[in-house]
Amino acid sequence: MKTRDKILLSSLELFNEQGERNVTTNHIAANLAISPGNLYYHFRNKSDIIYELFQEYEKLVDFYLDIPEDRPMTLDDMALYLESVFDGLWSYRFFHRDLEYLLDRDSRLRNDYREFTNRCLAAISRIFEKLADAGIIAPQEESLRAAMSLNVWLVITNWMAFLKTAHAAKASASLTLNELKQGIYQVLTLEMPYLTPAYRKEVMALREQYRPTVPEPLVDEPVILSGAGNPDISGAS
Repeated sequence: MKTRDKILLSSLELFNEQGERNVTTNHIAANLAISPGNLYYHFRNKSDIIYELFQEYEKLVDFYLDIPEDRPMTLDDMALYLESVFDGLWSYRFFHRDLEYLLDRDSRLRNDYREFTNRCLAAISRIFEKLADAGIIAPQEESLRAAMSLNVWLVITNWMAFLKTAHAAKASASLTLNELKQGIYQVLTLEMPYLTPAYRKEVMALREQYRPTVPEPLVDEPVILSGAGNPDISGAS
């Protein structure tokens, strides 16, 4: 493997494990046992590394959302799209974990991400159109399809942030792929009102495979106050 590719792979691993803000170019170089100068020969700064990782990520998602036009869409296709997109989200999870911060720092990334989002929204809308053609969901007007596509995209791209808050007792790096894929349950829930009777049972069974596990609520230990105005519960007189 070329040094440039090793830098990208090592950066991705460190960003995912520790969070992009906690990793410097010196950390990346040390992880690879190369000099910082060797790293800077290939990348001017950390922003360039992040930008190239994003380009890898968007190519992966574009590939996943390549929709076959020569045959009807099936439930297996729909499940594969969802699994694949969440797999991609997991592989590059640092990105959506710190999305707003990363986009604010790099105008190239911000512009490319906007175009990437528009492509994804168009692909999701086309998937809904194909699902309707296959009789899996009821046909929808274009405006409703666009709204549904946006809602699906919001769930996918914000599910990581939800997990960080819902599982507040856990470090975000300790979240699992299984927990991330529970977002598929939410996506399929958005489709429920539009399912045709012939496919409703099958989609509900598929959705059930991804039912989220709700974190146990944190229960504080009771606090016993002592002092003036409080009864003496020790039994002493």
